[in-house]
Amino acid sequence: MFRDRGPAWRRANAGHVSLEQLKVMSAIENCRTAALGGHVARCEDCAYTTIAYNSCRNRHCPKCQGAAAKEWLADREADLLPVPYYHVVFTLPAQIADIAYQNKAVIYNLLFKVSAETMLTIAADPKHLGARIGITSVLHTWGSAMTHHPHVHMIVPGGGISPEGKRWVSCRPRFFLPVRVLSRLYRRLFLEKLIATHKAGRLHFFGDHAPLADVRAFAAYLAPLRNAEWVVYAKRPFGGPEAVLAYLSRYTHRVAISNSRLVALGDKGVTFRWKDYRAEGRERQKIMTLATGEFIRRFLIHVLPSRFHRIRHYGLFAKSACADNIARARELLAVAKSEGQPAATTVDVNKPSCPCCGGRMIVIELFERSATPRHRPTGPTNVIRIDTS
Repeated sequence: MFRDRGPAWRRANAGHVSLEQLKVMSAIENCRTAALGGHVARCEDCAYTTIAYNSCRNRHCPKCQGAAAKEWLADREADLLPVPYYHVVFTLPAQIADIAYQNKAVIYNLLFKVSAETMLTIAADPKHLGARIGITSVLHTWGSAMTHHPHVHMIVPGGGISPEGKRWVSCRPRFFLPVRVLSRLYRRLFLEKLIATHKAGRLHFFGDHAPLADVRAFAAYLAPLRNAEWVVYAKRPFGGPEAVLAYLSRYTHRVAISNSRLVALGDKGVTFRWKDYRAEGRERQKIMTLATGEFIRRFLIHVLPSRFHRIRHYGLFAKSACADNIARARELLAVAKSEGQPAATTVDVNKPSCPCCGGRMIVIELFERSATPRHRPTGPTNVIRIDTS
């Protein structure tokens, strides 16, 4: 993504780059290069030879998410139910997002937990659905221009298991839960838990936000948010389980920007495509150029804390009882396990066929990090970089 731009990386935000961000920068720069080692593969039929360098396997690397997404989706296929699925999004006001930038793990955890609690509470209310639901939540922290915009995407089946566990309760057609009711409860719960977190001394403030360490100053800062609109919105239901998988594949392992959106890299900086959601139609697609240092700064904003889980499951899908709940839901829906699973397509991305004749490629040499392979590729240097994770 930034190959041959190492000095620019080190200049960007000098003195303000965390250890985790440095690891991400190094991983992306070295991904699928000789620095990580690799192997040489040769076609059994025509002897066509290629060099395949190892991937960095870093979860923030735009090149390493394809295989990870396929593996994750393969595991999720068995959990899909033959019911409509809904997409619900919980966002944070800009003032809270500013706090989150300095307290990522704490605020992102609150975003996950409060949004899930809100959904589970309203869904359990007999006035709305009166059922226990399952939720898959995915954290995104960016807008299209890589600005800081934390929000959670939820994929939720259109119904749940009744409190006594004896029937499946379906939501109304094309309507899951009232977003206005969700928004009000979400706002109240988040502010309550945020204030409690502040009182417990778990928030840290720097720069312009340093005065917020004071209890009164923090309360005054939050006061306008008690009556502000907290954006929660639901999108139309998916067409079926296959559509849910296709959608999830675009969201679960996405990073702040993909290589496909990069247009140019030159002396003026990095040019990339982005979407302006304030515009309509063709005007929404736009081009932006940022100085290299600013582009890197924006990308690094979205590096998550070490060991932080950006995909989480709640309710019926919570890990402790997910398998039993899925089995019970299928039983109540009178659907055999095999009928609810879309056909899996297995593609082994680690074993490509010969680009010359289509024959089987076999590994003839492994080489260590920064080593030079003994065998040379066929013809002009034609390096294939594949994900070896």
